[in-house]
Amino acid sequence: MFTATANLTLPSTVTGSWPRPRWFDVSMWGAPIDTCMMDVRFREKFQDALAVVISDQERAGLDLLTHGDYHCDEDMAGRAWHHYPLQRWAGFDGDYLQPESTRAPWLHYPPGTLLNEIYTGWRWPHVVDKIEHRPLGYPKIWRIAQSKSPKPVRFGTCCSQVMALFLDIHTPKYKDKRQVIWDMAEAMNAELLALRDAGCKLIQIEEPTFHFMANTFGKDHEDVRFMIDAFNREVQGLDDVELWIHTCWGNPNMQRVMEDTSYANSIEIYLERCRGDVWTLEMKDRNQQDLELFAPFKNDLKKKICIGAVSHRTLQADRAEDVAGEIRKALKYIPAEKLIVSSDCGFGRQGCNREIAFYKASAIAQGCNIVRKELGLPTSNVPATNPQLQIDVVEGAPAN
Repeated sequence: MFTATANLTLPSTVTGSWPRPRWFDVSMWGAPIDTCMMDVRFREKFQDALAVVISDQERAGLDLLTHGDYHCDEDMAGRAWHHYPLQRWAGFDGDYLQPESTRAPWLHYPPGTLLNEIYTGWRWPHVVDKIEHRPLGYPKIWRIAQSKSPKPVRFGTCCSQVMALFLDIHTPKYKDKRQVIWDMAEAMNAELLALRDAGCKLIQIEEPTFHFMANTFGKDHEDVRFMIDAFNREVQGLDDVELWIHTCWGNPNMQRVMEDTSYANSIEIYLERCRGDVWTLEMKDRNQQDLELFAPFKNDLKKKICIGAVSHRTLQADRAEDVAGEIRKALKYIPAEKLIVSSDCGFGRQGCNREIAFYKASAIAQGCNIVRKELGLPTSNVPATNPQLQIDVVEGAPAN
């Protein structure tokens, strides 16, 4: 069901995470959000930080906003994106380095590389008992963020199956990872239903592993088929929510975790076999590779397609004209009414600074406006472009 984008053409947004203000120097480290909010310093900083990220994105001119992943701890390479649920659900314990033997096949890197430091440095709990849902506080986090703006705030969360890549089983209650993944999918579903019941109608599930696995094992491999079933279980009952599925090729500390990044084996999975309304793809950093795969679906797209038009991995702040060029390329294969424009992935997770993120985001909004004008469509307000509202107004500068 299209709730937020039903009446929008070429809406602009960003993927999710956003760089923290320098003064937002508190983290939860596994404590419940309700407990943290009893600390008056945390309570003030957390609410103010959410107000700031909403304000940044509104000033940039984005049509759809995010909560910046500010509930995630500021830790090494953004580990908390995976860790937030694992620290709070029942069935997990400890903080261990993952053995080389159980690490996913894509995540082995030689010493002397940043990815080796990340994946050998990240620590994980063991699965020690049956996994069961405990509240994650998503409804409260969304309420605080959504109260700051009339624009829709999309709530994003890590998909259960990608968390399982890092978990080792230390209990006879589980025979294999499939059981672990299924129980985590059910636990996440309970939280997502609570989020929906709180009023959130725009939810994003981030990084199911279909594209990684189909690329390696083939789209009809039994493990791929299981992951599709697990994903559909995770989002069961969210039929009245606009459901986004975010995919990229890794983003720990802005790093791409693999080079063979084709969506060719997974396009039919994301378009036809898994539930959802919007599929987001990493495209800018990959030079729009695979865009032509949408040609056969152009006149029969059931999902909307959200392309990354700026890269989260480069520090050069994109120009609006650059973003417009990326949109025009996409329109050759995707109808305007089915196209959404975003960043490849989030700007947080030990990523770039706020200023660069802001101007990249504003370039997305301005680029959408350029193409909307070309198509004879209404444009959105981009406060960042107002000459009277610049930080410094130079004498003799044009008024518009």
